[in-house]
Amino acid sequence: MERRTILRTLGAAAVAAALAPTTAIARALNAAPATRGRLKHSVSRWCYGKIPIDDLCVAAKGIGFRSVELLDEADWKVPARHGLVCAMANGFGTIPVGFNRLDQHDKLVADAERMIPRAAAAGVPNIVCFSGNRAGMSDGEGIANCIAGFKRITPTAERHGVTLCLELLNSRVDHPDYQADHTAWGVQVVQGVDSPRLKLLYDIYHMQVMEGDVIATIRANAPHIAHFHTGGVPGRHEIDDTQELNYRRVMQAIADLGFGGYVAQEFVPVRDPLTSLRQSFEICDV
Repeated sequence: MERRTILRTLGAAAVAAALAPTTAIARALNAAPATRGRLKHSVSRWCYGKIPIDDLCVAAKGIGFRSVELLDEADWKVPARHGLVCAMANGFGTIPVGFNRLDQHDKLVADAERMIPRAAAAGVPNIVCFSGNRAGMSDGEGIANCIAGFKRITPTAERHGVTLCLELLNSRVDHPDYQADHTAWGVQVVQGVDSPRLKLLYDIYHMQVMEGDVIATIRANAPHIAHFHTGGVPGRHEIDDTQELNYRRVMQAIADLGFGGYVAQEFVPVRDPLTSLRQSFEICDV
């Protein structure tokens, strides 16, 4: 091209840019930042309870997160106002009182039958569930009871496309006597129920406390895991180099598996919370 042709072309492009609709420019300016895209990132609401939920959603989206989670039903649709989702709902039952108790099944089933369709209608893909505490119960009995209870509600979850996530928690530090405290325990429940809508919520912090060997365990049990939580060990604080886990390497291993669920930050910040949240995203965006 001749110099004059080039200049005319550049001039036309400049004019087109100047005349571009302001709404398009605004959308570009407000778009979420570019990420590597190998993992979907979420934020656990309870860790940032002092920040109004709308403000947290705005900050999370600005960093690159795609979800704010562990919300009660009244807040399920709030993230959508900001172009986010609630990737995990607070569920039915409690950490100490869950599916390992036969005398709790009728109530848990009734609560589940009410909640699952509503979660589906609100676009919430997952609901957290718990085994409950041992209170002297054997592992075998607890597993059998959980299987029996979950089998009553997974047909509803299957119909509505909502995944129930049995959370693995440590019983050594944070939740004494909790029964689903090892990956193998949870996997036996998931295999016994044999439904695509019952999976594990693998909390990396809790399982590092209980059993370590995180990457190998995740690789061995990946088909049974629907969701991940983070937290620095020890203390459940920031996931930077103040703690013992190499979270970047853990995330690389998860991404290499082709994991399609969410990874949620669930650490309790001891420094400026949004600064720590941004740092955690930068560590985990692999």
